[in-house]
Amino acid sequence: MIDVNTGDTAWVLASAALVLFMTPGLAVFYGGMVRAKSALNMMMMSFAAMGVTTIIWVLYGYSLAFGKSNGGLIGNFDHIGLSNTLDQVTGAEGHQIPVLAFAMFQLTFAIITVALLSGAIADRAKYGSWVVFVAVWITLVYLPIAHWAFATQGGNGGWIIDKLGALDFAGGTVVEINSGAAALALALVLGKRDGFKRDPMRPHNMPLVLLGAGMLWFGWFGFNSGSALSAGSLAATAMINTQISTAAAAMTWIAYEKKRDGKATTLGVASGAIAGAVAITPACGYLNPMGALVLGLIAGVASAWAVTRKYKFGYDDSLDVVGVHGVGGLIGMLFIGLAATVTANAAGKDGLFFSGGTGLLQSQIIAIVAVATFSFCATWLIATVISKTIGFRAFRDDELNGLDTTYHAESAYDITGNSNRY
Repeated sequence: MIDVNTGDTAWVLASAALVLFMTPGLAVFYGGMVRAKSALNMMMMSFAAMGVTTIIWVLYGYSLAFGKSNGGLIGNFDHIGLSNTLDQVTGAEGHQIPVLAFAMFQLTFAIITVALLSGAIADRAKYGSWVVFVAVWITLVYLPIAHWAFATQGGNGGWIIDKLGALDFAGGTVVEINSGAAALALALVLGKRDGFKRDPMRPHNMPLVLLGAGMLWFGWFGFNSGSALSAGSLAATAMINTQISTAAAAMTWIAYEKKRDGKATTLGVASGAIAGAVAITPACGYLNPMGALVLGLIAGVASAWAVTRKYKFGYDDSLDVVGVHGVGGLIGMLFIGLAATVTANAAGKDGLFFSGGTGLLQSQIIAIVAVATFSFCATWLIATVISKTIGFRAFRDDELNGLDTTYHAESAYDITGNSNRY
């Protein structure tokens, strides 16, 4: 076996653990945002994503996402069951890390991406149908897009990264725009919650929301900095840029709220932090710190405005996946075309503001449109087939009574104290 770089390997393994931690963080974040009667169901949807996606990743997911490319569209079956993975994968600047470390790191990206979609259909999806959806969506939507944007193979890998030349450091297309477009399709297929725009549907536990946001913020350092695949200056750039953008967006979101409504809310500061982290995800390895600050300031306001559009256009994206992840990812990808600089990353490109011309911006736009279109159409088709066959929308009585007792025979809070179960 080839010697591995133990420092870089340790960094990637630690980053993988941080990103995996984000999914329980998402469960807490989402669980606090829904009504009490469906809090456990919301959290269980994230844990189902962890279980199903891991099984698929071992069986064929990693192979199709990162195996030898077939025309830049999808990998092959060389790594079925994670076979032939005892070699090493080359990271940035020739650093050597085990393939299994890289596979584990990328698995956590797949998990969090599909888990994000549950927020668009909170309070109204059949749990069993969600489990089926996760398996099909990872296979037909996530794996191809991951190959397009992440599978660099010396110019012969995924078409976005190796042929188009678009830049996406840590998942603006694969995770953010993909989840935003898919969330919109899911919300449209399943329809509105009973009482949408009539009942308040407020978050039932704001301390949980803030705790979950903090867990996500913490895990995002692994998400972005770990994508450098080495414990060096590029990882440090990605980390500081992540902190800057996340903090800036949290502040501009509540500033926007204060101007609009006269109050700065805890939900706003939590949502703003996520919006800033989303926006910097594709750009963290290509911007200087001032660029990250500007991006965060923009992302907070833009996403705060975007989440209100669901009421205008009449789609029920329950927990604002479209407005935060879709719009945030869009802004981050576009900002690369404007403000990327080789002073931050010599392997990157200069954007329009640094005399790089419009070529990079054009590539970014093509990547955005391609991923959003494919994700929306494929997700709409998958969700429609599930709805027409086994059914995807929960029965109205179950929705009104709460999905916790219906699907899990439990409740988040035992307020009576009369349970004889144990």
